[in-house]
Amino acid sequence: MEKSVIYLDNNATTRIATEVMDAMLPYFTSFYGNPSSIHSFGGQVYKRIEDARESLAALLNCYADELVFTSCGTESDNAVIASVLKMDPFRKKIVTTQVEHPAIMGPCKKLRSLGYPVEYCPVDHMGRLRLDILSDMIDNTTALVSMMWANNETGTIFPVHEIAEIAHRHGALFHTDAVQAVGKTPIGLKESNIDFLSLSGHKFHAPKGIGALYIKRHTKFNSFMMGGHQEKGLRAGTENVPSIIAIGKAAELAAEHIKNGLNNMAELRD
Repeated sequence: MEKSVIYLDNNATTRIATEVMDAMLPYFTSFYGNPSSIHSFGGQVYKRIEDARESLAALLNCYADELVFTSCGTESDNAVIASVLKMDPFRKKIVTTQVEHPAIMGPCKKLRSLGYPVEYCPVDHMGRLRLDILSDMIDNTTALVSMMWANNETGTIFPVHEIAEIAHRHGALFHTDAVQAVGKTPIGLKESNIDFLSLSGHKFHAPKGIGALYIKRHTKFNSFMMGGHQEKGLRAGTENVPSIIAIGKAAELAAEHIKNGLNNMAELRD
């Protein structure tokens, strides 16, 4: 008798949705042109990339030109840290939490070993952030406050919009690793003070190996990947077209799922 699998670990990764797989397959065999090419065979692929960017922007409620496609959430996290530390020679401190993902904890540990000041805000017995302590940690030497939106182990939601305001009062930038939040809850970046946001496609039914970085308009950013002119010079390297198409489709599905969930909740309240 064949064994059935009951999978309960979508926080770690998700199965690629059938609609997502169907959307990306033609870009392996039919629409395989280089988006940076000057000919129409590549140009049509570039147009599809921009369509996918628009779909992801709609999910996040941000502007499409604020999104840079990356390989994963980890790359996005590292890119923000590397960028911010180049901006102001007098601001070198990073403030984060004791419960961040290794994609943040790893770079912070390395930076601390190199002499950079890094402070870790504690959480209480329920995994909630100690905002009273956080306010005292941030000062005029702080370059970046980086705190996750939703914890991957406890599910605790951090008040990221409030934290962004606290960071800005001290002149610091704010970044959130929203890998566990995107695709599951409304984001609303147009109404937020968040400067940077990282996400990963394989958490909401796109394939592994594709992510994105949100950079709020008019926020300075130093490129982490240098080379060609891709992603408007913010992230060099020939685009992973099938996966970009996939994350765009996954974003459309997630947006519809969130909308239906909110409508169902409204009906229950009524």
